[in-house]
Amino acid sequence: MLYYYVWSIACISRPVTIRAFGIAQRRPHSTRANLHRLYSSSSSSSQTTTTTTTTSTEEAASTTAIKKKIITRRILSGVQPTGSLHLGNYLGAIKQWVDFQNNPPKQEEEEEDENIEIKLENFFCVVDLHAITMPHDPVALRESTLASAALYIAAGIDPDKSKIFVQSHVAAHSELSWLLNCVTPMNWLERMIQYKDKAKKQGENVGVGLFTYPVLMAADILLYQADRVPVGEDQRQHLELARDLVRRFNDMFCKGNPFKKRCKAAGIPSRKTFTEPQAMIVSTGGGARVMSLTDGSSKMSKSDPNDGSRINILDPPKVIRDKIKRAKTDSFVGIEPNNPERPEASNLFSIYDAVQPDRSREELVEEVKDLSWGDFKPLLAEAVVAHLEPIQTKYASVIADEEYLSGVLRDGAASANEIASRTLKSTKIAMGFVVPKDT
Repeated sequence: MLYYYVWSIACISRPVTIRAFGIAQRRPHSTRANLHRLYSSSSSSSQTTTTTTTTSTEEAASTTAIKKKIITRRILSGVQPTGSLHLGNYLGAIKQWVDFQNNPPKQEEEEEDENIEIKLENFFCVVDLHAITMPHDPVALRESTLASAALYIAAGIDPDKSKIFVQSHVAAHSELSWLLNCVTPMNWLERMIQYKDKAKKQGENVGVGLFTYPVLMAADILLYQADRVPVGEDQRQHLELARDLVRRFNDMFCKGNPFKKRCKAAGIPSRKTFTEPQAMIVSTGGGARVMSLTDGSSKMSKSDPNDGSRINILDPPKVIRDKIKRAKTDSFVGIEPNNPERPEASNLFSIYDAVQPDRSREELVEEVKDLSWGDFKPLLAEAVVAHLEPIQTKYASVIADEEYLSGVLRDGAASANEIASRTLKSTKIAMGFVVPKDT
């Protein structure tokens, strides 16, 4: 399963966030003390700095104070370390994270206001806790976790600009999941479609973790206080669960004088613990949704038993060429995108387009419109090989330097924990737990 979020916060009183499972953005609520979320609720997302300039006239000197608003934009996104990351994971998520890291979009008011300063906080996570809801191999889990983190870096996630961490290295994820489990009605989880589908495959051996998996996903989101979460259509039901949990929790624990007294005694603001996230359905254009090589109507998936259905990021050039050569096609001449009656043609063209960002879509359409499959497939294979080659080279360098990779993950976990622990503390206080004074 792939999920990603991007959040952006623009607030002076309570932080606002953009989130990647997607993008979440908070806007200023007031001009009080500043307190953003990808997953964060009590981190400072908007600050004000004052600069003073003095101008002299013949009568007097005047001093003007200019307040600059700092907007914190936080991104959190993650991919499961199950199996090898494939072209769909890369084009649909990781490449988009890199683009946002290097060229973060601005809101219209941010473009026009010179007194707004953007502060970026990017967090990219290997969601290993989600990877164990199905039977797994411990050796493979460790290897794929490190490989996923190394591929983030190889694909362009810069540790100097973004934090990379492993989900299980931030204990707040699993702890908040347990707290939320205890307030989640059973029948809410019984409605989850993905649980029903996967449970059929496992039969009587299905684990409780698969049943409560949506609660862990909700904890991932709520820890960082995102108010908008980009999700794929297949994850929308899980986001709705997170929204329901926010309402239920806030109604059960975050109102009335007893709640205010608990917050006052703990020295925290008496605001509702969680922000209710809104869905932002991820666009499927521009290569964001990559389909199977053996079925143009199904998503490319790590769980597909047929390895020929996907192009893994680390596949050698010969393997990539062979897989594309065997990819399912149709009997028509000419390659055309966006034709619902030709899903394989649309999918393979989308890949061809996505791995050549320096060429216009119009140019590519013109190039392939009259080609036979025999002429097009070699072009596609070489384009994919050329695009992945520098990533594979960088990956080999990163994975070989265990000390460097461990340091990157350690630093990322420390930064994520600083944000997540504040939300967890507020949760415990709201529920009535005795929280140690030094936390």
